[in-house]
This record gives sequence, structure tokens and C-alpha cells, in this order.
Amino acid sequence: MKELADQICSDYRGTEPILIGVLNGVVFFIADLARQMTIPTKMDFVRAASYGSGMTSSGTVRLTKDVEIPIRGKPVILVEDIVDTGLTLAHIVEILERKGPESIRICAFIDKLERREITVPVDYCGFQIEEGFIVGYGLDHDEKYRHLPDIYILR
Repeated sequence: MKELADQICSDYRGTEPILIGVLNGVVFFIADLARQMTIPTKMDFVRAASYGSGMTSSGTVRLTKDVEIPIRGKPVILVEDIVDTGLTLAHIVEILERKGPESIRICAFIDKLERREITVPVDYCGFQIEEGFIVGYGLDHDEKYRHLPDIYILR
């Protein structure tokens, strides 16, 4: 986590980026990441729904909470727990771009390559995995298992 925070801080030295977390799964990751950062940041959240209670994305993305602080002309780091199909992230980036930020970069705790449908540029990545449905450390299945302190493969 510290290495990831250090890289972001180096890239954004002299600026105050806005961290925008994608709820709900990102809560643990964004909190740990922000605590490791040594530059000033602001923080806000969006919430998007694409899974429902299944183990695969529905393919339909709904934004159920939008950012509340102004991002026009500001550097934005979109912080996500896991990049899977890329559909949710691409949809959120499109919405945020309409608000006129200076830039948008993506920071993901986990970049899951197995089911990618849309290419999204993950600028900062904690881990890459090839396959598996994982839970823990904020990641859930039907709102269960977020509380687990480690990452587990759900079978």
C-alpha cells in the first residue's frame, strides 16, 4: 500500500488531487491508501450498481450516488476496489469527464483480467489476478464477506 501511495504522491507533488472512491467495496482500500499519502487530497465517493446479487456483472451500470464536491479543473484519481469487466469504470469515467476535471487517472486495488470487456487504463494497481470471484477487504458477494480482513476466492 505504501508503494502505491508513494507513487501517487510523487506523480501529484505540488497538487491536491481529489480521490473519488467507488462505493461500497472501496471503503477499506481508499481509507488505507489515503492514510499512506503524504500530499493533501480531497475525497468524495460515487456509487454504481452492476452486480445485484449475482456473481457476474449484469452489464447494466446505474450511478446511484454522484460526486458532491466540484471537480472542474482538478486532478481526479478514481479509486476502485476491483476492475473486472471494465463496464462500470468506463461508465463512471464518462460521467466524470462531463464535469470537466483536469485529468482522471484510475487506481485499483485489484485488476482482474479474466473477464475484461472494455479496455480501461489502470494507472495505479495494487495487484493483478487472472481469474476467480474474490471477497474480503471490502469485496463482497451479495453484501456478504466485506468484513473479512484478507482476500479469499469464493467457490
